[in-house]
Amino acid sequence: MITISGLDTVWVLLASMLVFFMQPGFALVEAGFTRSKNSANILMKNFVDFMVGTVLFWMLGFALMHGSGNGFIGSWNLFDFSFYPDTNIPKECFLIFQTMFCATAATIVSGAMAERTKFSTYIVISIIISVLIYPIEGHWVWGGGWLSQMGFHDFVGSAVVHTCGGSIALAGAMVLGPRIGKYAKNGRSLAIPGHNLALGALGVFILWMGWFGFNPGSQLAADGTVNATAISHVFCTTNMAAATAGITTLFFTWILYGKPSLSLVCNGILAGLVGITAGCDLVSMPGAAIIGIFCGLAMTGSVTLFDHIFHIDDPVGAISVHGVCGILGTLGVGLFATDGGLLYGGGFHFLGVQALGVLAIVAWAFCLGWIMMKVLDKTMCIRVDPRIEEEGLDIYEHGETAYNS
Repeated sequence: MITISGLDTVWVLLASMLVFFMQPGFALVEAGFTRSKNSANILMKNFVDFMVGTVLFWMLGFALMHGSGNGFIGSWNLFDFSFYPDTNIPKECFLIFQTMFCATAATIVSGAMAERTKFSTYIVISIIISVLIYPIEGHWVWGGGWLSQMGFHDFVGSAVVHTCGGSIALAGAMVLGPRIGKYAKNGRSLAIPGHNLALGALGVFILWMGWFGFNPGSQLAADGTVNATAISHVFCTTNMAAATAGITTLFFTWILYGKPSLSLVCNGILAGLVGITAGCDLVSMPGAAIIGIFCGLAMTGSVTLFDHIFHIDDPVGAISVHGVCGILGTLGVGLFATDGGLLYGGGFHFLGVQALGVLAIVAWAFCLGWIMMKVLDKTMCIRVDPRIEEEGLDIYEHGETAYNS
């Protein structure tokens, strides 16, 4: 007989609310790090991601992700999630918690494509991510698919959510090309400052708070000594990685540029949160601190690499924060997991499985993302006209602006 726990249910629903609160966090980061003339467009896209993700994940995505199916894909239960059993929490509770994750994966892509993407085309992009790209690779890990059968570990989604979103974001930024005025004729990168770092910083604080639902909530239980201890541990490792990543970025940018950069420290904090998400349940506090340090360094270097060397224009650093640090954090589980990690005597097998999982998810998300972007570019046109881009998407795409004098 199934016994649903009221305490577990309330905890997971509360965690779902915290993960939902990450949506305004993403919206503020993206809006603050870009120009004011595109703020309404950015806010609208963040609403679209959550609304589309909610409907389509219920309609089909949940079944594709968590249905029995086979090792590659779940079931095709259209508008039906009754196949999923009640456990210690009702199936509806698990559905809403997982819906929040789906919306997050799509939102990551929005930042890298900001300030030059047609709104109508972006809606289609959000639909395809929510109903196809994200649920299928999610099934490999969280739905009993082939990666989970191999022992791949991604507790909350460094790979499933963040690496997937970052890989699609990379494909989108490459197909779109840079914003007008981003690169000089000699190839030198020109700064396009965001219009409001205060909004961006507030968004990071909100995301940091939301991550305390994102990671500890994935324990899916709060009742009993074991679950309470696990939640507490995940809270601590999550917070530690964010703090050490932010500190590392602060001093690293101070050394590199002569002054500590607020915008990069904001992204450094997010990089640490992304990196710890895969192994927050398995690594120790020192391990979490080291993962945060590496993510802070990697994010700062990656932003420079993509911008100055590859000339890939990512207005908010989404590819570096979510893609690069998602990969790094997932591999970090194979190194720092206290049970099975390489540095704890576990050998190379676990690390090898983690590397294989990362490679598979990157290949899936990037290749499908590239194909999707190319097809949409040929059929719907993915980029706005130059005049619209220069004058701002708000008034042309939505008939209103975020700021009115």
